[in-house]
Amino acid sequence: MTPRLRLWRFMSADLPYFAQYRNDAQLAQYQTWGAMDEATARIFIDDMSTAPIDGAMGLQIAVALRENNMLIGDCYVRVSYGEQAEIGYTLVRSYHGQGYATEAVRAVISYGFGNLGLHRIYANVACANLRSVALLERLGLRREAHFKRSFCYGGVWQDEYQYAVLRDEWGE
Repeated sequence: MTPRLRLWRFMSADLPYFAQYRNDAQLAQYQTWGAMDEATARIFIDDMSTAPIDGAMGLQIAVALRENNMLIGDCYVRVSYGEQAEIGYTLVRSYHGQGYATEAVRAVISYGFGNLGLHRIYANVACANLRSVALLERLGLRREAHFKRSFCYGGVWQDEYQYAVLRDEWGE
């Protein structure tokens, strides 16, 4: 929990909101997923309700407004390589620019270092996704790599940056 947000494992009640924003083509332009029908979304939510954080798929965590439990996005965490984890995040476009993503990602990173005892947390981001690049830099993650045409977003091979932070660098 943060001052304005609640983070939880997905529940069946999240299905209509999840399916709606996951079918927003503009929101998905820098994501690895595409549109999904209700049946696929239901399976995904069921899987995430019990998925281990260190499983092959990782774990998507629901992000909701604390005041009314309205689902506004999700964060991704996949523990790998021992004490390292990859993170990701998606927020409904109408909630962009209000600090919610920063707050949610900060909470996930703090949890990773404080509760999971991780050594390093990293995120890959399309270079063209300037808002996401700014978010990671605002949180103090360091750009460690620039990969050329390394990932296919929406059928187009794009460059990616990798950002990371070590536990002893995290100031939270």
